[in-house]
Amino acid sequence: MSIESAKAFVEKIKSDEEFAKKVQGCKDKEERIAFAKQAGFDFTAEEIKEVSSKLSDDELDAVAGGSLMCHLIAI
Repeated sequence: MSIESAKAFVEKIKSDEEFAKKVQGCKDKEERIAFAKQAGFDFTAEEIKEVSSKLSDDELDAVAGGSLMCHLIAI
């Protein structure tokens, strides 16, 4: 598991609208984790929280209007 994988996951969400929609479509924490792993990402809840806490306001807005961060942090 790694911070780099968490960063790559967030970058993928920011750059790929379809991918972001799929993450948003996950109904709960377990489904988001399974989706991330299936997509090739491997990070812990703590790592995604660390990465998301370092995003600027503009970066948060770029990630589905900021609303997706609530879902990521809940991972």
